[in-house]
Amino acid sequence: MRKRYGDHTAVKDVSFTLPPGSSLGIVGESGSGKTTTVRMLVGLERPDGGTIRIGGRDRSAPARGRAERLARAREIQMVFQDPYLSLDPRVTVGQCVEEVLRLHFPMETTARRERVAELLDQVGLGEREAAALPGKLSGGQRQRVAIARALAAEPRVLVLDEAVAALDVSIQAQVLELLGTIRREVGIGFLFVTHDLAVVRHITDEVMVLREGQVVEAGPTAGILDAPHHPYTRLLLSSVPRRGWNPADAAAARRSLG
Repeated sequence: MRKRYGDHTAVKDVSFTLPPGSSLGIVGESGSGKTTTVRMLVGLERPDGGTIRIGGRDRSAPARGRAERLARAREIQMVFQDPYLSLDPRVTVGQCVEEVLRLHFPMETTARRERVAELLDQVGLGEREAAALPGKLSGGQRQRVAIARALAAEPRVLVLDEAVAALDVSIQAQVLELLGTIRREVGIGFLFVTHDLAVVRHITDEVMVLREGQVVEAGPTAGILDAPHHPYTRLLLSSVPRRGWNPADAAAARRSLG
């Protein structure tokens, strides 16, 4: 895929494959092209070149008609960084999830509401949360609602764009554990966009490192994080605070990139 904004190339020849049920991490600093890449995948941006296929179907061209737009929306769903901004504050949690079912599936009211309860239970929420407005829930609970809403469409791919970055560390661990369970049970493919390498290690099978819109390194997560080959990947790893961490090492790694 390729994408330009005026004279700036945001994404240049980025290619990858996401097998069913697998999890791919896309990492890099701000401005590396991570978000532009996934915005093209979900249809929020049009690529200037390249093709996007899910299940063999080409999503590169504009959708023709409402039915095709809905079909594409079902294939790939997205969970954003800030769950509060992505949820309607005037609509209860149950209504929020039910609206997705009403949009995509011909179901009777009783069956639809039973499905809402199943989805909320899958993410660890119950009747009390279903009746609440998003503003009455914690950040972790709101992110669980966002995940339930995305799963309601029964997508093949779930894109998580910094989906735990706004959460406390303890809540991050809970949401990551939840996502791992869902992936094992449902067989959905995860595309995890983040700058947090600890999250990448925990949740992904493979990782792709972007710098200035280009892939500089890609492969199995453990191999990339434990023995990186590219200086930029080493820079990202050396920039993570940890026991015995020396910020001078990160500064030296950045200088070596030129």
